[in-house]
Amino acid sequence: MVNSSTSLSENDRNYLREVISRALKDAVDLGASDAVASISESKGLSVSVRKNDIDTIEHTHDRSLSLVVFNGKRSGSSFTSDFSIESIKKTVEAAFYIAKHTAIDNASGLPESNLLAQEQKDFDVYHQWDKTTEEIIDIAKISECSAMGFNDKITNTDGSFIDCEESYSLISNTLGFCGDHYYSDYSLSVVPIASGKNGSMQRDFWCTNNCNPTKLLDPVVVGRVAAERALSRIDARRIPTGKYPVLFEAPVALGLIGSFAQASSGNNLYRKSSFLVDALGRKIFPDFIDIVDDPHIYGEIGSSSFDSEGVATKKRKVVSGGILEGYFLSTYTARKLDMFTTGNAGGSHNLYINSQRTLEEDSLDTMIKRMDKGLLVTELIGQGINYVTGDYSRGAFGYWVENGKIQHAVQEVTIAGNLLDMFSKIVAVGSDKITRGNKTSGSILIENMSIAGY
Repeated sequence: MVNSSTSLSENDRNYLREVISRALKDAVDLGASDAVASISESKGLSVSVRKNDIDTIEHTHDRSLSLVVFNGKRSGSSFTSDFSIESIKKTVEAAFYIAKHTAIDNASGLPESNLLAQEQKDFDVYHQWDKTTEEIIDIAKISECSAMGFNDKITNTDGSFIDCEESYSLISNTLGFCGDHYYSDYSLSVVPIASGKNGSMQRDFWCTNNCNPTKLLDPVVVGRVAAERALSRIDARRIPTGKYPVLFEAPVALGLIGSFAQASSGNNLYRKSSFLVDALGRKIFPDFIDIVDDPHIYGEIGSSSFDSEGVATKKRKVVSGGILEGYFLSTYTARKLDMFTTGNAGGSHNLYINSQRTLEEDSLDTMIKRMDKGLLVTELIGQGINYVTGDYSRGAFGYWVENGKIQHAVQEVTIAGNLLDMFSKIVAVGSDKITRGNKTSGSILIENMSIAGY
């Protein structure tokens, strides 16, 4: 983004290192046994247009220092956006005061020094967009106009949106680790509304995102795809209640991968609030399914040499041949579970699901033919997931399929099951892979689920 770069000069970076070093020194001088500090700075631009007029323009600029100090096995934290010497001193004092009065927690403390990253690589996840605000607004308008002009049944829109963010983070601790990380995130989406018979209306959307803005889809294509999806929803209706095969379109299937990651996170596991507690070594998925977390993919937004604690990251299979082989653990949650950190403080990195049976020709159309009869789900509504039990119940929109072909759009239905059962009943994963954020999946076909219709 022109005139809003987060790419810091060497002088700026040296200044931030001085700020973070001062905070750590102040903590040690007060009597802290250890401390860790992080600085984050981000600049963003969000624009929205509706019916070819500017709706909103929002510029953001945030900068803060977060500090955690340790007094033996007690800890305290505080943060500030004021980097003056006096403010930093007060921030350190506040954290240390908390650390003196909290309960002892044997899991607290910095990571073991031998686990900290020894080298820091550039994975090409930071890019500037050489566009002015006016040019970015024009791109949003192009996408909306593409949707509106696609068909005369597209009569309105909820708008076209572009979000741009450039970020920098710096982390340092009293063990001597110091690392910084640049990254960016850009997205474009458009939400057209289609009119059907008797005044009925349906909306849908399409989006594209990447850390490199030059890799975003053509805005004309985004608008056209969104329009096609909205039009296909006209005259949607309900289907009979029953048990049917369910095919999750790739963008929706990403939510299943996200649910797996959340259930496998250390925070949920040590609190006993996950259905995957004590599940390591168990077969959770069919034997042809692998799930990989790879923090070292060039050009993917989740890539980094270290996690948010400075622990070195590594590629690993969290599911191999259907068997759960790993969780997503930070130093603290690992100690709570009497395990070792996996370099996932802050969550998963680049998480993707693979099927050993997937062929190149397994497109969405092929997956629909394979399902033969059932529900293709393209949108989910609500947050009906109980991570303690794995129970799953979501409102859904999609398409009814018979004889391997889409028959009509479907609305006002609920799909229900249990995530453990759903994972075990995966029949196939399509080759129609899509990446949004740090997760990648093709469409996922599940043997059957309960569907509440009429």
